[in-house]
Amino acid sequence: MIPAMLQQQTGQGTNPMGFLLLMGAIFVIFWFLLWRPQRKRDRERQEMLERVRKNDKVLTVGGIYGTVRWVKGDEVMLLVDESANTKLRMSLSSIARIVSEEKEEGELADQSDTS
Repeated sequence: MIPAMLQQQTGQGTNPMGFLLLMGAIFVIFWFLLWRPQRKRDRERQEMLERVRKNDKVLTVGGIYGTVRWVKGDEVMLLVDESANTKLRMSLSSIARIVSEEKEEGELADQSDTS
């Protein structure tokens, strides 16, 4: 379709230089709209995972809130329930985000009660 459009415009055969410029423009558009933002999100996530430390309150990709007890390589131990001493050993990549450090555990419980 595109070579046919180029042929109609020039009145001759297809112009290979115009086609290459068109393909280059498409590549640049894809770069700025798709690949670049995804690489930025990946970099920010990797930096967040590197900041995970003991006693951080985190949210996992499964929706579980917990407190980090230790981080060893690609593994993390989360304390989920203090009263029953329930712990989960998980992959570090299963952490979705670090919950704000300013919020106390009581505030998290109050927020879940209101929803």
